[in-house]
Amino acid sequence: MNDQTRPSTIRVFIALAPPDPAKEELTAALAPAYATHPDLRWNRVEDWHITLAFLGELPAGTVPLLGPPLAGIAANRRPPALALRGGGTFDNRVLWSGVDGDLAELHALAAEVRAAVRECGIAFEERPLRPHLTLARARRGDHVSADEIARGIAGFTGRRWAAERLHLVGGEAGRGSGPIHYRDIAAWPFDGSRANGSDRGRVR
Repeated sequence: MNDQTRPSTIRVFIALAPPDPAKEELTAALAPAYATHPDLRWNRVEDWHITLAFLGELPAGTVPLLGPPLAGIAANRRPPALALRGGGTFDNRVLWSGVDGDLAELHALAAEVRAAVRECGIAFEERPLRPHLTLARARRGDHVSADEIARGIAGFTGRRWAAERLHLVGGEAGRGSGPIHYRDIAAWPFDGSRANGSDRGRVR
């Protein structure tokens, strides 16, 4: 991407991503809903994440400031042990899967991440952390489908897992009518996950 096509702002958040086996378990549990509710705006499985801090639209030149402090957090922390469990909705339209496990450690990680963002001089709306994985959004006026699916996965309990990396994620918002597709800007292995790490920690 050259300077002429590079966006001036990026929608940014910091998150954990479930490993593939955890995604596969939940995908299997959702298979009936995929078949019966194709009109929902389903999130891509590769975009599933647990948001720790949503920063909104940032100037592209600001984003590299986040690299060193986030790398430091990951290098000095072991990730919390988590599991995907059950489901619910926000406003009867946004379908999500719940997160279980070491939630106290997850909240502590989120607090440290948010403090690092503030120390970079980046202002953002500090919403209360409600750990979840957003799965889909119902169409406007449909206040039934998401609740039906949530009831269908209420008994789902996934295996425990530990996130391998802390992810800095970006997407281009407001640039077309389609869904926002997110990508890793950078990701840093947690302490204890270094054997699975790679040179992915440079913020460009």
